[in-house]
Amino acid sequence: MKFVTENILLIIIAFVSGGMLLWPSIARRSAGPVLDTLAATRLINDKGALIIDVRSNAEFSAGHLPAARNIPLEDIDKRSAEIPEGKPLLVVCATGNRSGRATGQLLKAGRADVFNLDGGLQAWRQAGLPVVK
Repeated sequence: MKFVTENILLIIIAFVSGGMLLWPSIARRSAGPVLDTLAATRLINDKGALIIDVRSNAEFSAGHLPAARNIPLEDIDKRSAEIPEGKPLLVVCATGNRSGRATGQLLKAGRADVFNLDGGLQAWRQAGLPVVK
């Protein structure tokens, strides 16, 4: 007990740093399945996936995946009824963070086959895949 009282600050730091190390894996679980660019292109080409870009209108106008629909993250709950049923969804943002949140929201709303593009548009561009304006 004496050890705990004398080293309470070190113990707190150890627990906080451990929690910070675990947080990304916990957050990914709630964001739904993640696909890399190869798996995403297969989903688009083989299964006709719909691409939902959750970036702002200005970001979308600057460049986006071909055939993507723009529904900003803040509107995803209100506008999810606009997304046709029956096809898988690939959700995209700039880096994969916002699209992870949107993927989680769509899954909670009852949509199936919703996937997050790992690394977002940034990874798409780095893979040399097409971007349209």
